[in-house]
Amino acid sequence: MTERSKTTSVSSFTQWWTLKIIAAVGIGLSLFELYTAGIIAMTAMRHRAVFLCAILVIAFLTRPLYKGATKDRSNAAFVIDLILCGLSIAVCAYIFIDLQNIFDRQGDWSQWDIAVGITLVCLVLEATRRVIGLNLTCIAIGFLFFGYFGPYMPTIIVHKGYSIERMATTLSLTTEGIFGLPTAVAATFVFIFILFGAFLEKTGAGNFFINLAYCITGRFSGGPAKTAVVASGFMGSVAGSAVANVVATGSFTIPMMKKIGYKPHVAAAVEASASTGGQLMPPIMGAGAFLMAEFTQTPYLEIVKIALIPAILYFFSVILFVHVEAQKEGIWGQAKEALPRMGETLKNGMHFIIPVGILITVLIMNYSPMMAGFIAIIAVYLASFIRRSSRISFRMLLEALEQGARNAVVVAVACAAAGIIVGVVNLTGTGLRFSSLVVSLSQGIPLLALALVAFTSLLLGMGLPVTASYIVLVILAGPGLMDLGLPLLTAHMIVFWYSQDANVTPPVALESFAASGIAGSSPMKTAFTSWKLAKGIYIIPVVMAYHPLLLNGPTGAVIQTVVFCAIAIMSFVFCLERYYIVKLTWPETILHGAAAIALIWVGDMVNYAGFAMFILLTVYQIITRKRAGPQRGIPPGLNGK
Repeated sequence: MTERSKTTSVSSFTQWWTLKIIAAVGIGLSLFELYTAGIIAMTAMRHRAVFLCAILVIAFLTRPLYKGATKDRSNAAFVIDLILCGLSIAVCAYIFIDLQNIFDRQGDWSQWDIAVGITLVCLVLEATRRVIGLNLTCIAIGFLFFGYFGPYMPTIIVHKGYSIERMATTLSLTTEGIFGLPTAVAATFVFIFILFGAFLEKTGAGNFFINLAYCITGRFSGGPAKTAVVASGFMGSVAGSAVANVVATGSFTIPMMKKIGYKPHVAAAVEASASTGGQLMPPIMGAGAFLMAEFTQTPYLEIVKIALIPAILYFFSVILFVHVEAQKEGIWGQAKEALPRMGETLKNGMHFIIPVGILITVLIMNYSPMMAGFIAIIAVYLASFIRRSSRISFRMLLEALEQGARNAVVVAVACAAAGIIVGVVNLTGTGLRFSSLVVSLSQGIPLLALALVAFTSLLLGMGLPVTASYIVLVILAGPGLMDLGLPLLTAHMIVFWYSQDANVTPPVALESFAASGIAGSSPMKTAFTSWKLAKGIYIIPVVMAYHPLLLNGPTGAVIQTVVFCAIAIMSFVFCLERYYIVKLTWPETILHGAAAIALIWVGDMVNYAGFAMFILLTVYQIITRKRAGPQRGIPPGLNGK
């Protein structure tokens, strides 16, 4: 055997064992989480230590030290990976075993405590660099420097400064940093529902939801694009992961959109913006929704109830963009014969609705989200045996357990890094100062404060994933919004919505990039188009601020607000696209913008004036359309709706 073939053999053997270790750790973590969710709970700090240990091991073994290192796992990079895995196990085991003594030594730390604290912070930063990228890593390091060099900061954020030992131990050996609320939520609610999504994927539920969406929307203009929006709503309501949503639905809908005439970057953008809404759609929203429930001490079921109407309005805005684009380009629906049959679709996939129904029922019965997720996973597994095509074999069961752990790595690492940021903010008291700055710059005007928060969200979205963006933004800006008179839950819901823009905001827009990979389009062009299509993320929070009853109020007031908001979204979309029934003139475009503002402004008279303006503009467009004659390009046999 030659030297080269020996090296190749050793490398292959190493890679094989690496995959086996990853599978074992992933399956073990999923079983551990199921055990603590549905059978016996564990001390919070010990639970989080085991969770973070497994996540760090998976992160170091699945993400290379540098680009190209995965080609040969027998080199020095692999040795470093093993050392980092060993350190992760050692520091988390130290916390798990010596927890009671650590609690007793609070404020009087030993040298071992300090060493463990510094090591864990470094491990989390390295995992963040590999999994998320340099953006979040540099932000976390920046906050550490901010905590250390406090006396040298500008006057508005100056503080006394904290030693490396104080920050390391606070961030690593208490629940005020890495093991704080973000990691707690990732280790409980978020992981369970990510695992739920992995089980659904193994059963083939994704195809059922996509076919159901085709049945509903396929005949209308821009059919596959509207299918993408509806399918993403269905998938997002049970998956809660935007990237998973893009991959699951986009692999079917994006090629179909391109086939009927959508430009590749537009097709990808439709899927990305629709999948972003999946994290807004109950019953399973993004990780931030579980964080919101903990931050506000509100039952998760209540969060679900108040989130439903705004989520529907968001999908309405995306469908409007899709519809207008289809009208402009003359893209019509598909023939009935080319679409799945509703009866057959329901017959083949009705059993996929059972676990979702059980999940909602358990939540309504006021069980914890962890218990609800545990029961829902058991329900998915049992329901899969109803039909041979969806049956989960033992091998598929192990794959689902491993995939759930792998899918949780991004969110878990982001939450651990966000814990560093939150810990430093709490230690230095910066959150209160930032909130005061928002109040002072906005001059007490809620709209200006919202604009500042939205702009901050936009900046954060360029470097942070959604969950991390929400955590940082709500810590810094949430109190400022409440100081302006917004209720606690409204302020958090507004920040939660703004943080979703991180999904589609260039230059870092994971969902847009994932969609562009499927469409074969320019990632940045896709990201900017997605950003435009997702503008409901900005409009609807303004409605929440000026009309808090939208979230939780009398039925009549909610209906009126929803109607005016829906019409405002229509005017806003027509204004941006400069198209309604026919192309808009510039005066019409300006008037539609004015109508949108009037419809969401405070005051019934202003709202009705905006409504009247919209009606007049609609009548004028109908008259213009009649004068212009019939539209071009409606294929024979299609209704062109």
